[in-house]
Amino acid sequence: METTSKNISRRNFIKLSGLTGTALTLGFSFSASANELDIWNAAAAESSGVELNAWISIDTNGKVTLLNHRSEMGQGSFQSVPQMIAEELEVALDQVNIIFAPGNGRKYGSQVTGGSSTIRGSYKKLLRLGASAREMLIETAAKKWGVNKSDCYAENGSVIHRASGKKFHYGELVTEAAKLEPPKDVVLKNPKDYKLIRKPLPRQDTPMKVNGKAVFGLDFKLPGMLYAVVERSPRFQGKVIKWDDTETKKVPGVKHVLKVTRDEFGNMREGVAVVADNTWAAMQGRKALKIEWDDTAFPHHSTEELYTKMRDQVKGEMISFRTMGNTTSAFAKAEKKVEATYETPYESHSCMEPLNCVANVTDDKIEIWGPIQGPDWIQQNICSHFKLPPEKVIVNMTFLGGGFGRKAFTDYPYEAVMISKEIKAPVQVIWTREDDMTIGPFRPGMVYQCKGAVTGNGRIGSFETKISGQNMDMQNPGADKTSYNGSDTEGFLEGYFESIPHYSFGDSPLDSPVPVMWWRSVYSSTNAFAFESFIDELAAQASKDPIDFRRQHLGERYQLLMNKLEQVTGWKERGKNTGYGVAITECFSSIVGEVVKVSKTADGKIKIDKVWAVMDCGWYVNPDIIKAQVEGSIVMALGAATKHETTFKDGKAVERNFDAYKMPRIQEIPEIEVHIMDNEEKAGGVGEPGLPPFTPALTNAIFDLTGTRIRRLPFSLDKTA
Repeated sequence: METTSKNISRRNFIKLSGLTGTALTLGFSFSASANELDIWNAAAAESSGVELNAWISIDTNGKVTLLNHRSEMGQGSFQSVPQMIAEELEVALDQVNIIFAPGNGRKYGSQVTGGSSTIRGSYKKLLRLGASAREMLIETAAKKWGVNKSDCYAENGSVIHRASGKKFHYGELVTEAAKLEPPKDVVLKNPKDYKLIRKPLPRQDTPMKVNGKAVFGLDFKLPGMLYAVVERSPRFQGKVIKWDDTETKKVPGVKHVLKVTRDEFGNMREGVAVVADNTWAAMQGRKALKIEWDDTAFPHHSTEELYTKMRDQVKGEMISFRTMGNTTSAFAKAEKKVEATYETPYESHSCMEPLNCVANVTDDKIEIWGPIQGPDWIQQNICSHFKLPPEKVIVNMTFLGGGFGRKAFTDYPYEAVMISKEIKAPVQVIWTREDDMTIGPFRPGMVYQCKGAVTGNGRIGSFETKISGQNMDMQNPGADKTSYNGSDTEGFLEGYFESIPHYSFGDSPLDSPVPVMWWRSVYSSTNAFAFESFIDELAAQASKDPIDFRRQHLGERYQLLMNKLEQVTGWKERGKNTGYGVAITECFSSIVGEVVKVSKTADGKIKIDKVWAVMDCGWYVNPDIIKAQVEGSIVMALGAATKHETTFKDGKAVERNFDAYKMPRIQEIPEIEVHIMDNEEKAGGVGEPGLPPFTPALTNAIFDLTGTRIRRLPFSLDKTA
């Protein structure tokens, strides 16, 4: 499988793919008169002026080219998307070529690679697209032979006549097939007949990433390109009073020093850029730069101040998000009840590839290249700022060395465009590791106050959670700070809302200048620690096995997942001198259950012996990609639970690099065993849902072993026992 990341139009797509006008090219378009998705061939779409928002094209050599409108940041879309197309089209994966789509929200809809949405948001459309092309090719072959279409079938890039064994390869059929109208209805394969889907096929992008052919943001170069680094206020909202660049301009290679702005949730943050003919000169020039900042207009919070405020706020009135019954009355009347407060830290995204972006502003257009999760968002943002129509703003995606939500943000491409416009040359803006870790935005720290009651028959009678932390939606100028956080229940099992008679979820947003935003699994990454830890505390109050306690409240789909958890972990036969903890969470339409087993080392430290994960993501494509994503999620969760956090002192982030922001080392990673549920449910997310349950499963296991509840993160495994 090959990839290309050049800019394309409908016509250029055909040329770029090595195709001709005789190629069979199909795409989607939403009908103006209905919400139902239509499939068009390229010729009909062109003549009707219809924009196609997903393309598949087959040339006269039988080569399949696919336009991918989402980014590839390690989650596997460059494998899963062609695997789906190839399955229904009946071609081998090595016959599929992928091209990155440029940013264009009007044409492609949402292009944001986030919320674990690439497969679950488009799998039925992509399957139908492949099946439609297959049926058109079969129909063409049948006409050539003068036989019934039902007497023919497709296999390995060819159409075959059953009775005679005659064969046409797809390339011989595309010219005539391109003249047909795509079928209105196609029958998709039964999963039991899959040849490629649900098979652990090796990722086609891995060789490119090993041999250096894959182009990441930092790899991209333009003729005459300059390099820039930016000195930004260490206190987030500081404004530039003045700067002295005398020593900076003495550094060989430095070309420009200029003031720039960066769009952070609609707030324009200031900085001073040093532009040079190489990265090293730009970095050395920045070190010599002297800047005076005005940072008097906002509080300089420390970590202690932030958490003191949050602890106070969860004791007060909440903005109600979701309620049922009367938790106050139910809690007051209960004989068995529990109260607990949980705290989670601020976290940096710390992608292995720091932020970077190339921009080239010319008289008639703006073009951007880089590791971008949301090309449509970037295009919209640039169009708005520079008052340009979308066709004048071209956003091109490269491969991403990690994203976790940070690279869906619009600030760093905007900054690159500003610099290029000012210096009248293409420029690559590079964030150092220290920039990446200290400027933010960060995952917000949170405080949860939970109150719950257990009925006489050992069920949950009431469940109340008050939350305080920064609301990502309240950072734009003019944001309504009296509204609730719509993610207050993210991660909580939907089944509980049907079985718990009294529940209440509300929040009291923290106001702080610290910028915050999405982090892998978003609020589920913090909510789940509180929710599933508290469920475990209620189970203990009811004197019930943690899985049995959950069983009472959950329906069949959850029951099947818990059966699998018990089976693969030997839950019912677990022995002494070890601790087992369980947690089950739900986010992005997937349910994940995890069990962690811990024990004590000879010197009394806690050791994680094994992690079991059961993923129910409904319909799925590649089990190896799912397992890799769950494993990566668990490792990331382990770091956030036991290794690192971002702290603040005098309004500045303290941890600047990996010497202070520690990452789990390979020898610290436990054995991880991943299982996937097979069912007929709709496709759910994969890249993020494996993260939330790990931490509560770990802390619940430590309680099982030691009797000690851990309610504040991060904690040290070495000091827990």
